[in-house]
Amino acid sequence: METLLPFLPALAAGALITITHVPLGQEVLRRGIIFLDLAIAQTAALGALIAAFVWDTHHHPFKVQAAAVSMALLCAYGLHKTGKKWPDLQEALIGSLFVFTATLAILVLHFMPQGAEHLKDLLVGQILWTGWTQFFNVGVIYAICLPFIFKATRQQRDLLFYMMFAIVVTFSVQLVGVYLVFATLILPAIATHKSKNKLMKGITVSLLGYVAGFAASLMWDVPTGAAIVCGLVLFSLLGGIKLSSKAAPA
Repeated sequence: METLLPFLPALAAGALITITHVPLGQEVLRRGIIFLDLAIAQTAALGALIAAFVWDTHHHPFKVQAAAVSMALLCAYGLHKTGKKWPDLQEALIGSLFVFTATLAILVLHFMPQGAEHLKDLLVGQILWTGWTQFFNVGVIYAICLPFIFKATRQQRDLLFYMMFAIVVTFSVQLVGVYLVFATLILPAIATHKSKNKLMKGITVSLLGYVAGFAASLMWDVPTGAAIVCGLVLFSLLGGIKLSSKAAPA
């Protein structure tokens, strides 16, 4: 038990991401904007990378954070406008924006020392090394933003949803990486989209995926973020198959 104590902040972060992002993923799936978080996350990461290139991350963390949030909000505002003007092209535009910002990020990383390590952290994150301070800081951001997100959902206020969602995703990516944010949002939502009580079932699927990923990472010394994504894929598949078999007529 004592060997797990250093990893308690990481386990708590996984639970926090699950509880907050599963309902968000279900809302994203309902709206049909599945790749919204990828585009926003990648744009926020690009802003952080540009700021880190210009300023020292350790000496100017607030400038880096401000750049990431600003880029994410700009992206969210732009996608809100394109969704209103060209709804039939929205998913294509979101995907194109993701590819463009990802390409720009690679170009920026080319000129940064240890660019490959930066790219790895950006994509799969460093959840295993999450500290309590980082956990509580992100928790405060979620506590502020999530009520606005669900208020926007109830009142059909799309712009407010996009903007608050952008802030949440920006901080989530810095906590767990782009891939894990997307996987937590979308995979449990897909697995449970036709079931009753989908929220609790989605949270269960996600928690099982996180636990399995943490266990695999500690046992086999593999990157934790990547292991958790694989765990989420596995339990989402199992959960989706089980729920589909229950829903099928005898």
